[in-house]
Amino acid sequence: QGLRKPTVEEIAHARNAIMTPSLFGSSLEEIMLRQQDMYPGSKLPWVQTQLSQQVLALGGEQTEGIFRVPGDIDEVNALKLQVDQWRIPSSLSDPNIPASLLKLWYRELEEPVIPQQFYKECISNYENPDAAVAVVQHLPELNRLVLCYLIHFLQIFAQPSNVGRTKMDVNNLAMVMAPNCLRCQSDDPRVIFENTRKEMSFLRMLIVHLDTSCMEGLL
Repeated sequence: QGLRKPTVEEIAHARNAIMTPSLFGSSLEEIMLRQQDMYPGSKLPWVQTQLSQQVLALGGEQTEGIFRVPGDIDEVNALKLQVDQWRIPSSLSDPNIPASLLKLWYRELEEPVIPQQFYKECISNYENPDAAVAVVQHLPELNRLVLCYLIHFLQIFAQPSNVGRTKMDVNNLAMVMAPNCLRCQSDDPRVIFENTRKEMSFLRMLIVHLDTSCMEGLL
């Protein structure tokens, strides 16, 4: 009853996926290797910068509930197929679509933007701005750039003039993005609950305190 036949696009995509691995669910290193031919000078994943720019181009920083309100699932999936073919359609109108796909991209990375070996350090420094910023400086170069780009992007939304429109202040931004950057390995519900708060707080520290001016040229 509920099963629909796959569309021609989906079949073609499945066939291509065997040849070209998806930009989703891969490691940052693999993604950078794959884009070397097309964007040899780029220091950042194309998928990250393109989706981020789309959110802003469509007025996401003035959109109530951005990153909290999910985009239409069919449209998000359609965009995902396009992005996997290194294309951004010009027909996008709802910033929630690229915003949802961007969150998915971070969440599905093979290893989180903040690698597992830094997890403990993050949640033990969730109240200490200097220590939180220091964690970022110790990340592998690619992870550091990707994270700084994300934080720079979130800092745009954290500006009071935008928060007035989005109703997404720094706490809300940290809440929706922390699970996409940090992964708790525990199965214990109490640990997960306790750590969720610390993950959010850690990300909030970065949004408020991390100097991302080095990203200006890379945006």
